[in-house]
Amino acid sequence: MSFRLSQRSRDRLKGVHPDLIAVVETAIRLTPVDFMITEGLRTPARQTELVRAGASRTLNSRHLTGHAVDVAAWVDGGVRWDWPLYPRIAEAFKAAAAASDVALVWGGDWPRLRDGPHFELDRRIYP
Repeated sequence: MSFRLSQRSRDRLKGVHPDLIAVVETAIRLTPVDFMITEGLRTPARQTELVRAGASRTLNSRHLTGHAVDVAAWVDGGVRWDWPLYPRIAEAFKAAAAASDVALVWGGDWPRLRDGPHFELDRRIYP
């Protein structure tokens, strides 16, 4: 089954690096689990708000430069946060990145503070 990005998700990609947008656009066609974009580019004020709320631990987020996106699994008409859905979405993102030769990091692969909905361009290649 092939999914497509909603207009809302496309709007949330405004200001995101074109290489990451290309990965997202390919991943949505490859994924076995539909997803939506919840956040792309963030303002410093939004990032500060997330840190204060405990939803982020850094003021140096890749979202501030348009080098990161967060997704939410969309199943049966609603958002789902069940962990097993996110590795399946990540497989599609990783395949899309590999096909485009884009260095991508998935937050679910982090050894501490795993962040399944988070994907970012690798800082070593995209400073």
